[in-house]
Amino acid sequence: MRIIDLTLNDLKQIVRDWKTALFLVVMPIGFTLFFGVIFGGEQDPRLPVGFIDQDGGSVLGPHLLDLLDASDAIRPIVSDESIERAEKKVSDEEWAAAVIVPAGYSERVLAGEDIALTVIVDGSTAAGSTAQTAIQAAVARLQGAVKTAQLSAEALRAQGKSADERLLIEALDETIEAWREPPLTVSVAQSGIAAEEDEEKSVMETSYGQASPGMMVQFSIAGIMSAAQIVVLERKSRSLQRLLTTAISRVEIILGHYLTMFVMIFVQLALLIGFGQLALGIDYMREPVATLLLAATMSLWTAGLGLLIGVLAKTEDQTVIFSMIPMFILSGLGGAWMPLEVTGEAFQTIGHLLPTAWAMDGIQNIIVRGMGLESALLPSGIMMAYAIALFTLAAWRFKFE
Repeated sequence: MRIIDLTLNDLKQIVRDWKTALFLVVMPIGFTLFFGVIFGGEQDPRLPVGFIDQDGGSVLGPHLLDLLDASDAIRPIVSDESIERAEKKVSDEEWAAAVIVPAGYSERVLAGEDIALTVIVDGSTAAGSTAQTAIQAAVARLQGAVKTAQLSAEALRAQGKSADERLLIEALDETIEAWREPPLTVSVAQSGIAAEEDEEKSVMETSYGQASPGMMVQFSIAGIMSAAQIVVLERKSRSLQRLLTTAISRVEIILGHYLTMFVMIFVQLALLIGFGQLALGIDYMREPVATLLLAATMSLWTAGLGLLIGVLAKTEDQTVIFSMIPMFILSGLGGAWMPLEVTGEAFQTIGHLLPTAWAMDGIQNIIVRGMGLESALLPSGIMMAYAIALFTLAAWRFKFE
């Protein structure tokens, strides 16, 4: 109970300062809108799928790539990775799946042989199941096109006409093109306000898939400044020493300040998630348990950082410096400002040494990549490890004199 009393007292001091609302809510929302407008439309929300064509210069490889790219669910990424490396990327959830075209695939398929592609996928996950279905659809279309071309060639031969490989390839091209532009299509369209709302929602989800979680990550670090200053002021005003003369223990004092920071950051994240859900059309609540888990573990490690800053800082000015420097470093290297996918491998490796990169991965797995709860477990576990390490270090360095 004494821990709760100390937490409530700290929170009362924090909410009295108008700068708290500025750092916790107003600035994150403003920067989210700003970056969303600047980078709007650059993200492709489809699931990334590796495409490795070992049948160099083949006929069917490019056609399969086109059919995969035409999918609304997956986005093929052309790569020359080894099978072992592709398996690792799928297991690390960097790719939802990987499609490997084996050497000699086109020649053997066109000759009428039954040869399968190599598909690496974890069908037990939501992303893997979605990618697998999309891949199967594309492969089925390719096989249908090949069969149609072969039947055309056989019909010509039955008529005594020449049907060489060139003719077979031309028939295949025409069949693939027919898949892309069928002579008869059925479409269902909404009219009026409903159609406009759906289009606007799609744009919002694409535009703010990076900006919204990025600003949540960045300003959760900035928000710990006020709570860290309370710890510093307690030492300077000797309130901490007077607290020790009461029934409250040293452990309860540390836990009370830590709980203050956790509650403050968690409420901030809840408000920003609500803003993203209601105002920006970002579907955080598609996986509510995963979103809650990520918000909780993110609040825990950020609170640990805030407690450590409060312990190390000797003045209020130092709390500002000690908060701003980690904010810029962790946000910049952790992918809060730009997707790590567009950076080099070395930058990505360094970024994933930080909890901010895992926070971004976990949130974007839910809102951008369409993954399920299991995709949030590893990021949450790593953030929890950071929370334990930071809290332990802060408790060890906490000085009561």
